[in-house]
Amino acid sequence: MRRHPVAALACGFALLAGCAVSGAAVPAQWNGGAERVVLVHGLWRSSRAMKPLEGPLLAAGYGVCGIDYPSTDETPERLVELIDRALRETCGWSGGRLNFVTHSLGGVVVRAYLSAHPLADVGRVVMLAPPNRGSELVDALGASWLIRAAIGPTAVALGTSPESLPNRLGPPEFELGVIAGTRGESWLANLLAGENDGLVSVESTKLVGMRDFVTVPETHISIRRSPEVAEQVVRFLKTGSFEHAVADARSGY
Repeated sequence: MRRHPVAALACGFALLAGCAVSGAAVPAQWNGGAERVVLVHGLWRSSRAMKPLEGPLLAAGYGVCGIDYPSTDETPERLVELIDRALRETCGWSGGRLNFVTHSLGGVVVRAYLSAHPLADVGRVVMLAPPNRGSELVDALGASWLIRAAIGPTAVALGTSPESLPNRLGPPEFELGVIAGTRGESWLANLLAGENDGLVSVESTKLVGMRDFVTVPETHISIRRSPEVAEQVVRFLKTGSFEHAVADARSGY
């Protein structure tokens, strides 16, 4: 039976994002470490998706907690409150400095959370492949009821218009580092302008007010599994900047 083209798009979109979410969530850790880092996954994922970053952060002396939120089921406002609950119930946080490391949609959700719940002592934030200026794929595919049902009300709000969720949020009131991927090897990459990771364009990851920015030759999925990315994450959390000499050498500049 021939698949409807919109259904094929929905399937491809989901597969590229890595939609398997089976299994239990990664337990809260904090494992010592005076500096605490919260890991926030992206669309269709669970806290297991951020597991590759956990070891390097623990080795660097950070306490780590991976949280879950229903990325496809709730409105942005509801997700903000669920993130707040997860910090308190899953991580046992009752105050004090928090750093964040996010992937994809998780970056926009954390921006929304910190806008609604400003922390007196927010630490540094590293975002991997965040659609900070909105998603061209949502512009192109979001009119389909099938896509809208698959990605949910928060992701549907990730278009590039001035009224979209990411573009309504103000500049960061925290030290922000952004890492973007440039290995756009999927067929969905043809819907994106310029360099991209197969789901998010490099330009759309940038945010006015970010402290540092670097690109890596990774896809939207591999970026959170890359040892080089993990090293860059730790460096930014410790120093507030990335190692550009290494990144430029990898990129051939």
